[in-house]
Amino acid sequence: MNLDLFQPEENENVLPYDGIVKDYGLILNDEQSQKYLNYFLQHLAWQQDEVFILGQYHQTERKVAWYGDEHYQYRYSGMVKQAQIWQPALFRLKQHIEKLVGHPFNTCLANLYDDGTQGMGWHSDDEPVFMAERGLETVIASLSFGATRKFSFKHKTTAAKVDLQLQRGQLIVMRGQTQQYWKHCLAKTTKVLQPRINLTFRYFYAN
Repeated sequence: MNLDLFQPEENENVLPYDGIVKDYGLILNDEQSQKYLNYFLQHLAWQQDEVFILGQYHQTERKVAWYGDEHYQYRYSGMVKQAQIWQPALFRLKQHIEKLVGHPFNTCLANLYDDGTQGMGWHSDDEPVFMAERGLETVIASLSFGATRKFSFKHKTTAAKVDLQLQRGQLIVMRGQTQQYWKHCLAKTTKVLQPRINLTFRYFYAN
C-alpha cells in the first residue's frame, strides 16, 4: 500500500497527554518538495556526525549539517559542534515556518538518511542549549523531504506510543513538555530505498 496516496490532515495535537505535537500536514506541494530535496542533497555541507560513547569514537551512518544566525558552538558527546551561517534557501524556509508557527528560530539541524537502513534510536531533544529558559517555551519544528518514513513517540513512564508516517513537505512542531515526557525515533526499514532529509528548526540559547 502506498501511504503517499493519503495526505496527512492537520492535527492540533497527535499526543494524548504530557506534551504538544502539532501536525501541520503538507506545507509544500510535491514539486516544491522535490526541488528542495534535490537542492539540499547537493548544497548543504553534509558530514557524518561524530560522538564519543563510553570513551570510544563513533561516526553515525546518517549525515548532518548545522546552520544558524551565528557560528554557535556547543559540546556534545565529547565533540565540539559549530554552526555555519545560513544557506539562503534554508533561511527562506526558516522565515516561512516562523510565520506558520509563530515562533522564532535561530538554528537548523539538518539530517540526511541515505535510505531506510539508516535511522535514529529513541531519544529526547533535551540538550540544555536547546531547552527553553526563563519561562520560554521549547519549540522544535521538523520538516520532511524525500521518502516517507515512520516516526514514533513513546512516553517515558507510561510507554504509550504514537506512530506517524511523515511524508515529503510535511511539518510537525514539538512544543510544551514534549521533550520532558516523550522520546521519539525514526524506525529503520529495508523497504525504503530512497533518501530522506529532515530539517529541525530550533532556538539555540547561547551563553
